[in-house]
Amino acid sequence: MLRSVGRERLTGNDGGTDPRVAGLRAAVSRLRRELAGHPAEFPDRGIAEDELAALDAMALAGVLEIPRLRRSLLLVAGSIGSVSALAGGLREVRVAVDLFGEPPRR
Repeated sequence: MLRSVGRERLTGNDGGTDPRVAGLRAAVSRLRRELAGHPAEFPDRGIAEDELAALDAMALAGVLEIPRLRRSLLLVAGSIGSVSALAGGLREVRVAVDLFGEPPRR
């Protein structure tokens, strides 16, 4: 595992994917599907879609910057937080991000 100020390359000892990354990808995928299927339009929907795509891309690349993960989570939460139908999926993404720990303190 490579570490530098808040950045990790995450692969398991056998070269496989870190289970936290797999969990993050699954949670993001679920929320993206739920958001795509949600019939109501709301002003910040595009922001949520963009940030979920960014989260998925970071996880797919296997290089995660904890401050960036948290920023994306905040943007997604702010964008769809009032849509109760998406609360379960959003909670799963938050839990998945929390597994990576806190960002480094300044």
